[in-house]
Amino acid sequence: MFPVPIHKRSSNFQRFYKVLVPVSLMVWLLPLLAIFMTSIRPIADINTGNVFGWPSSFDFFANYLAVFERSEAPTYFLNSIKITVPTVILSVSLACLAGYALSIYRFKAAIPLFFIFVAGNFVPFQILMVPVRDLSVSVGLYDTVTGLVLFHAAFQTGFCTLFMRNFIKALPYDLIESARIEGVGEFKIFWYVVLPLVRPAIAALSVLVFTFVWNDFFWATVLTQGEASKPITAGVRALNGQFIQQWHLVSAASLMAAIPPVVMFFAMQKHFIAGLTLGAVK
Repeated sequence: MFPVPIHKRSSNFQRFYKVLVPVSLMVWLLPLLAIFMTSIRPIADINTGNVFGWPSSFDFFANYLAVFERSEAPTYFLNSIKITVPTVILSVSLACLAGYALSIYRFKAAIPLFFIFVAGNFVPFQILMVPVRDLSVSVGLYDTVTGLVLFHAAFQTGFCTLFMRNFIKALPYDLIESARIEGVGEFKIFWYVVLPLVRPAIAALSVLVFTFVWNDFFWATVLTQGEASKPITAGVRALNGQFIQQWHLVSAASLMAAIPPVVMFFAMQKHFIAGLTLGAVK
């Protein structure tokens, strides 16, 4: 039923595995390497078709500085922070409250409400493009950072609630009952008993939501139009004009946009892994 561990396989299979893993890693990293090589090329190489060959010169600092000089990159990065951080706080906070209610309180509508949260994750977000855009225009949230925060929080809360409800459900119910017998209020039980126990899960969920929202391109394109409210994922397009294609600058901006989620993951790696494995072994 379960795969046989590598160290229990034959010696020939182990040698094949040791060769296959580095090759697979190189194939997986090849697109990223191609983007990096494009980001340090001069534009003359791209115009002459030297896309995959050795660069004629290495314009590392020139290209990366040009991203800030020829676009509103600082504004885009600031907008991404303004969008991502409040969305993470809002989504995770609502998910903790909803997950606590759906897992601890016993009422008839608990299961139907939980199914509604789950069902929302299966709706293709592409079919919501037109109604969400019309709604944002009608309430005055189109092309605003606030609109992106609210819509991202609305879309992410369903998944976050599913995530947190399952973790809180795995906690011993005797802890809640013991606190109630001692006369502790419900909010204090949530704040001082439940939240400290699911702190690794909150950290893991925060990393996931941060990555999802920061890397979002679809809603950033649908719900923004001006340069003042675009995040970095949508603002990268400004480096390509109607008649001039500056793929070396687009590649450089794309790599810089990918740095914050990577830093976030490595900074929270310990808590992220602990959160994903919480409750796996009792």
